Amino acid sequence: MSTQREPQVVRGLEGIYVATTELSRVDGENGRLYYRGYDIHDLVKYGDFEETVFLLWYGHLPTESEYDAFRKRLINYRFLPENLIKMLPLLPQGTIPITAIRTFLSALAAWDPWAEDNSRDAELENAARLTAGIASLLAKVQRVRTGQEIVEPRLDLDHASNFLYMFTGKEPSTEASAAMNAFLILYADHGFNASTFTARVTASTLSDMYSAIVAALGALKGPLHGGAMEAAMRQFIEIGHPENVDAWFEKALAQKRRIMGIGHRVYKTWDPRARILRERARVLAEKSSEPQWFEIAERLAERALNHPYFQERRLFPNVDYYGALVVYYLGIPPELYTIMFALSRVAGWAAHVIEQHADNRLMRPRALYVGPEHREYVPREKRT
Repeated sequence: MSTQREPQVVRGLEGIYVATTELSRVDGENGRLYYRGYDIHDLVKYGDFEETVFLLWYGHLPTESEYDAFRKRLINYRFLPENLIKMLPLLPQGTIPITAIRTFLSALAAWDPWAEDNSRDAELENAARLTAGIASLLAKVQRVRTGQEIVEPRLDLDHASNFLYMFTGKEPSTEASAAMNAFLILYADHGFNASTFTARVTASTLSDMYSAIVAALGALKGPLHGGAMEAAMRQFIEIGHPENVDAWFEKALAQKRRIMGIGHRVYKTWDPRARILRERARVLAEKSSEPQWFEIAERLAERALNHPYFQERRLFPNVDYYGALVVYYLGIPPELYTIMFALSRVAGWAAHVIEQHADNRLMRPRALYVGPEHREYVPREKRT
């Protein structure tokens, strides 16, 4: 009697482990997230985005001298090739931002002398150019698409503050810089999500860093992955006023609409990133002329958290729920929210590419064939 097991198809690879990683650990039951063993709360409280990126790429927090040298490298890569900048206005009017960034990030490889080099030292340079470059690209693309003069990078600002300066043309407040830093830290890595897995699959073929990152951007573009933050903000805008929340909530339940930003496939309690961004959003709302968006989000979250449907399914606010508010209060329009995700996650994608190449095996899953069995070929003139 045969003991061969029937092949099992696990749709969406849910619960399947395909590799090991030292980069991040997601504790869904207890609502904790760690980067290389460090709790994200500590990284946000005591550090900045540059320090977190160094940790992901090098495996330890930087010394003072390491930090200074690393920050200078990132600053150097804020300045994009002149011929690439000349390409920015050439895309057709109406090109969506993430498509523009995907195009120009791919083009950036042509100016990178290490683009085809998969050695660790070269990949660390590629990662630095990509992480700094995507921030400059997004700021410049937005200025071009809105008919504003391009703002050049500054040498004296940290990564988060410099992006906001280039994007808005104004030096950000202390609160805005802190919120931007927190946002970038919290979105930097999160296990084998769809875009990260895409980057690792691409890297497993021994393709280059740029190809892996552009592939990841393609996966992020899908509304089931990178679109949640924009959908959450548009949901708040649809509600319009805190007094409308209750009626909107009841109608949404009756129509079986999903409350965007509530629930997570892994977390069965509060997403720890949401708790941190909630406080950042609160601070920004208090200094804003539009505090109603935070009030709407709070009231809607309260209704969901106290409703049996959400309680039974253990559905809580996730990172996109309050992340949407943070970037809105920073002056970033909803159509850019998906690429804002990539502004941070590029550092995590790069870390995964480096990790994949350090201990590589080609990812080659199999598909279970369920189509028809052998069929006889009939010449075209005899087919009916």
